[in-house]
Amino acid sequence: MEEKNIAAADAPAKLDFIREIVASDVTAGRNNGKVVTRFPPEPNGYLHIGHAKAISIDFGIASEFGGVCHLRMDDTNPTKEETEYVESIQADVRWLGFEFGEHFYYASDYFDRMYECAEKLIGMGKAYVCDLTAEEFEQYRGNLENPGKNPPGRSRSVEENLALFRRMKAGEFADGEKVLRAAIDMSSPNIHMRDPVIYRIRRTEHFRQGDKWCIYPMYDFAHALEDAFEGITHSICTLEFEIHRPLYDWVVNTLGFVNPPHQYEFARLSLDYTVMSKRKLLQLVKEHYVSGWDDPRMPTISGMRRRGITPEAIRRFCEVIGVTKFNSQTDLALFEHCVREDLNKRCPRYLAVIDPLKVTVTNYPEGETDWLDAVNNPEDPEAGMRKLPFSRNLYIEKSDFMEVPVKGYFRLAPGAEVRLRYGYFLRCNEVVKDASGEIVELKCTIDPATRGGNSSDGRKVKGTIHWVSADHAVRSQVRLYDRLFSVAEPGADGVDFLTQLNPDSLKEATAWMEPELGKVRVGDRVQFERLGYFACDPDSTPEALVFNRTMTLKDSWGRKAAGK
Repeated sequence: MEEKNIAAADAPAKLDFIREIVASDVTAGRNNGKVVTRFPPEPNGYLHIGHAKAISIDFGIASEFGGVCHLRMDDTNPTKEETEYVESIQADVRWLGFEFGEHFYYASDYFDRMYECAEKLIGMGKAYVCDLTAEEFEQYRGNLENPGKNPPGRSRSVEENLALFRRMKAGEFADGEKVLRAAIDMSSPNIHMRDPVIYRIRRTEHFRQGDKWCIYPMYDFAHALEDAFEGITHSICTLEFEIHRPLYDWVVNTLGFVNPPHQYEFARLSLDYTVMSKRKLLQLVKEHYVSGWDDPRMPTISGMRRRGITPEAIRRFCEVIGVTKFNSQTDLALFEHCVREDLNKRCPRYLAVIDPLKVTVTNYPEGETDWLDAVNNPEDPEAGMRKLPFSRNLYIEKSDFMEVPVKGYFRLAPGAEVRLRYGYFLRCNEVVKDASGEIVELKCTIDPATRGGNSSDGRKVKGTIHWVSADHAVRSQVRLYDRLFSVAEPGADGVDFLTQLNPDSLKEATAWMEPELGKVRVGDRVQFERLGYFACDPDSTPEALVFNRTMTLKDSWGRKAAGK
């Protein structure tokens, strides 16, 4: 089953403040007019929707200005990093529609050069080995009201510091026993500039370097050097790194890099009903609150892919929210709107029933089939038509029948008439119940003159319902996913975010589908008319299909809030 590809070309991005800076630099001939950006994730987890925004900015700007974007693994913390995460990051970037080609790098490839830079700083009197304990470190650093004071090690000679640093590298000291600090200003109003740590001892095997190193550079030091080594022209970060920018500049300028890179910050993405912390996402995975990093309820790119969300919808969302300097909470409904808008155009539409009620059409012959014409997607003129089987035995949704209808109810009821989608007008004549009083069957009749859903005598019906032929229906499992959390800001005000999980974030049911749906393949996206958008899950087999609900057709949460 083919899904229409509408990804031809995204609309050009608006000129936000970062793009204005880049455009000005290109016009002025800075960096010889070159634009080189980078996306530098730490391989300690799977990428999420927040990373998708950063990826769209980093790769998008490079593409728009004829430059390149590097994908770089920031693997400077060996305690949390794994090859699995590296592979997932590469796959996610490519799935989002961006290519890095030969520009794929690891921070760990620069460890030797970083070490040389550290020794150079020591030789310049700009770095020293510190022996303070963690408690002493905090005491000497001061706070926002009080300046810090110089640690004892700051007065050592260059020779002493160099010897101690080499002994750190040789593994002569325990973890935490000594660190290398930049000698900047212990009285700086910016606490991050009060002689920050740039190397620490960590006796942990690195997933790429093995046991070659027992000292590792800190992120702020390594990040600036990596950008300088690679000739990055515009180092684009999220807003929390703004206060770190003076240290970034100090590193590249003190070490004398020609045409040093510059850092620019934008507001990170915060999304309602979602957590973005890798630590919290890892906890959800490790403690089995979800089935894995690609659980369709997760905000990870792999989870969204499995749920049936397209890369075009994600890129469109990133374009809509834009690039700003102000942190704010984004309404999840906006993201869901972008997803629905995308899927509405691309998804073929089919009939399926999830909560079936049997209907017997008493005036239709047993064993006969009428093949009706059905539109695949009215939003897509090229999607064509298909044949839909109609028989004496049907299933409809239980919610489409009410024995005692309330005011404003226009679906099926005793003596009432509805239109079967693509089929006939259907009238309910008899209600069959079991011994407990539960309705188990409706006996109905059709008007043969209304084939195709229209009446030759001009009479109108207000309700149209979906259905499937029970004689031809294909059975499948459906997973009805909803928001993972029940509150807009999980974990706010110190509340344990795990206590705010939505107990109804996953419900499972059996669906009875028209036979054409039996031809779908893993990853195909479809619309079950009136029920929502669904994607065929990798757990599917030819004998047992599994569908994940990507999204309802309307904002059910908003309707709940409005009391509808």
